[in-house]
Amino acid sequence: MKIMGKWHIGCSGFHYKHWRGTFYPEKLAVKNWFNYYVEHFDTLELNVTFYRFPQLSTFENWYKNSSPDFRFSVKAPRLITHYKKFNDCKRLLDDFYNTLNQGLKEKCGCCLFQLPPSYHYTPERLEKITGNLDLTFRNVMEFRHESWCHEEVFRELSRHQISFCGMSHPELPSAIIQNSPLFYYRFHGLDQLYASKYSEEQLADFAAEVITHEGIDEAYLFFNNDINTNAIYNAQSLQKIFQNLSHKK
Repeated sequence: MKIMGKWHIGCSGFHYKHWRGTFYPEKLAVKNWFNYYVEHFDTLELNVTFYRFPQLSTFENWYKNSSPDFRFSVKAPRLITHYKKFNDCKRLLDDFYNTLNQGLKEKCGCCLFQLPPSYHYTPERLEKITGNLDLTFRNVMEFRHESWCHEEVFRELSRHQISFCGMSHPELPSAIIQNSPLFYYRFHGLDQLYASKYSEEQLADFAAEVITHEGIDEAYLFFNNDINTNAIYNAQSLQKIFQNLSHKK
């Protein structure tokens, strides 16, 4: 199980009403959805924190109700990434990091920062990002403008031990980028955003390519195609693919 020991596969969020009856049992109370999710996956990407600043009590509850080896990836609030765009946000970032540290402790796997599509690359913007992040955390940058997808960005992020987030997205390059020992990839739906289901062949091809990369100590792979419960189905399929690859090692 060498491969599976370092590959965390899960979904971007868990609180979707349209998963009732497809993933969550019909009669399962909403308050028990998180507990049910953690029985099937060892990681969760928290999107809710993008819309609402994280609450310490919520994190403490999730920490208490997840297994010791469970890991969270927490998406930074849009107030930081979309509204302020890293301008004059030291206090906000300090509050964000402190809440993660106190609430999730060692179960905080990554901090994900997603920039808006209008935010294109400049050296000054990159310097602002690297200068604001707390490098004692494992930070991941997801850029939604293709101008960020080039070697200079990869190298500079790597120098600060910040991971470049690769993604499968209808309008952006889907290249598999590994610029640090922490590998991170998000599946948003290849044809239809948040909706398209990935085929077994597509997932197998992805896994086969990624495992050829050397120097990956840990990886986080998240499915954001929640419509029609495709995120769950694809995450479970990719789990099985890596399990099969592990048996062949």
